[in-house]
Amino acid sequence: MRELQGKIDFLALVAVSNANPNGDPLNGNRPRENFEGYGEISDVCIKRKIRNRWQDMGQQIFVKSDDRADDGFGSLKERAEGSAALQEEMKKGKKANRECCARIACEEWLDVRSFGQVFAFKGSEVSLGVRGPVSIHQAVSVQPVDIISMQITKSVNSADSKDGKASDTMGTKHRIGFGLYVIKGSVNVQLAEKTGFSQEDADLLREALKTLYENDASSARPEGSMEVCRLYWWQHAEKMPAVSSARVHRSVKIRPKTDRPASFADYEITYEDPGCAEPEVYDFV
Repeated sequence: MRELQGKIDFLALVAVSNANPNGDPLNGNRPRENFEGYGEISDVCIKRKIRNRWQDMGQQIFVKSDDRADDGFGSLKERAEGSAALQEEMKKGKKANRECCARIACEEWLDVRSFGQVFAFKGSEVSLGVRGPVSIHQAVSVQPVDIISMQITKSVNSADSKDGKASDTMGTKHRIGFGLYVIKGSVNVQLAEKTGFSQEDADLLREALKTLYENDASSARPEGSMEVCRLYWWQHAEKMPAVSSARVHRSVKIRPKTDRPASFADYEITYEDPGCAEPEVYDFV
């Protein structure tokens, strides 16, 4: 495994067409938006997609969703206990070497050495935290989004009722007509050295971002409704470049060509060199 060559910054443009990119459970599962009406996708949601893609690539993942748990473990505690090397150290209780536990966890699970993880389970005397090198912002739409809602009904009874027919109302579905979202992130070399995040791991991260919404179709996100249109990937030669991540991310300028963009082609996207390494640019439309 090669050490990470230098700091990495990345920016992905995601087009949403008639889909709910990230429902808010505290707001009737409506697509997330801020107080100014701009759509949002939480960083936790983006990391979930990345983990799913890594799992599809055959990588070992610690935080698996219940419907993707393919190792026989029903909880994070069970998965941690399933690691013989980790349990051998943690069973020492208060005398356990936390740095050794963190190293074992990072070696075993890609998402732990990427995003970090807190290991604190009921009944365990050992608790530790791993700080990961990969940081991801919440994605925000380029323009305010229009949320479309529709009431859905059913044609069959889900249970017997006294009058022979139950209510046919099932609920409400919400979606975004169209929106272009910007995902930003970076990889810190100093933290990568601590967790063992390698250049090969960075390549897996880049591949996951390219294919973020493959094998992710659902009723809220029909096949083809979520699409990564372009990915900018800056691989710096230095551990700490003179140009900040904020300035690197601002170098991508996005301007709508029309008042109501309906596709990725309705945006003018330019790049203004901030004085750092040239990005690798991947187009998918």
